[in-house]
Amino acid sequence: MEWNETDGVRWLRADLGPAAEGRGIVGFGSRVGGVSEAPYDSLNIGVLTDDADAAVVENRRRLAAAVGVDPPDVPIGLQVHKADLAIHAGRQEPSPFVEPGTALEEVDGHVVRHAGLAPLVLTADCLPVALAGPGGVAMLHCGWRGLAAGIVARGAEGVEATSAAIGPGIGPCCYEVGPEVLDAFADLGEGIADGRLLDLPEVARRLLARAGVERVESAGLCTFCEPELFFSHRRDHGVTGRMGNLAWIES
Repeated sequence: MEWNETDGVRWLRADLGPAAEGRGIVGFGSRVGGVSEAPYDSLNIGVLTDDADAAVVENRRRLAAAVGVDPPDVPIGLQVHKADLAIHAGRQEPSPFVEPGTALEEVDGHVVRHAGLAPLVLTADCLPVALAGPGGVAMLHCGWRGLAAGIVARGAEGVEATSAAIGPGIGPCCYEVGPEVLDAFADLGEGIADGRLLDLPEVARRLLARAGVERVESAGLCTFCEPELFFSHRRDHGVTGRMGNLAWIES
């Protein structure tokens, strides 16, 4: 992965390799380069906050421009920490990315099979995970509940994934959880936790391996530890913005 900066917007780019008729690309967003004021400063992509809608719409426009996609070509969903996916064959009409308040389908992942669309998930400690394979690309929102519910396996199956990239999320240094969370991943074996500190990226890696995904790249960046770069729901006690993370096929 490598950092890019486009008109002040900072984002991480990763090449996922072959995907359908092109190459899978993912852009993991940061909080840098937008217009929102504190505590949502500055590139807040999430409208379900107390940020001004006009600021979020401008931030979305800036992020889309930075990665080189047209805002109406960015499918999104209402994230509910489950494992359901939407398969997109065309634009959402009207576009909820462009027009906040438009009805949203409850999904935590998206699949596209052709170039032209760049689905987005929002994060602020949960992991953004992108997958690519002969069936296209998938963009997943992976909190512990979604991971436990099988979203990685569904995303991998949906695109016949051969590669994946794990973006910035809360790291094992900072993610203290209760026994019910640890129990949800007990079958993954040793090394996924140190006491009550769960290694969520390692959980995702093992689930990807179980799904047959051989090539996995990870950002290795903790959202909690990097307040200048990332929003963190846990660090900021729920009063924070959301990063936008997109995947697409580059023909």
